[in-house]
Amino acid sequence: MKTKPSALVLAVPLALTTLTGCSMTDKESADKTPSAGTSTSREASDAMEKVSSGIYDLMGVKGKASNSRPGVQDCSGKDTKTYFRIFHPWSFYPTSASDLDEAMERLKKELPKHGWKIVEYGPDTSKNKNINLTADNDEKKVGVNIVQMSKNDPPKLSLTLVSGCYKVPDGKEVERF
Repeated sequence: MKTKPSALVLAVPLALTTLTGCSMTDKESADKTPSAGTSTSREASDAMEKVSSGIYDLMGVKGKASNSRPGVQDCSGKDTKTYFRIFHPWSFYPTSASDLDEAMERLKKELPKHGWKIVEYGPDTSKNKNINLTADNDEKKVGVNIVQMSKNDPPKLSLTLVSGCYKVPDGKEVERF
């Protein structure tokens, strides 16, 4: 059990560097992180869950999603009391392992029909050669990284969504969760 949280701790920053054009160490790239508008942390979190639900629906196969909630993180180079991003890591476990390929293929086909632009697709450099799909939705100011982990037990899709930078309404502060 102790290895799963550390793997997530390592995976989230990696996914965050590829999503929505943000690099945590490169100021020029960080400045390109899109503005997602004005919102409270809770409202932005609820909106992110709706985006995740929409992606779940596009999979078109039966299965179960993990019960993880979105979290709040800083916007690189911006005031941490006023600006924030939402991230939402979750996993999808198909009812049948054979449905994993179908779910990933459906996402590759359906995401572009729903406002997503696929910016990367193919095997990663791990020994398992997991298939990675990274896509951005400019309208929703959200990026997603989906990793098909066929050799996991059980097989799953690992998803991480990351928003652009939100600004809290005047008089409010970023709520952390």
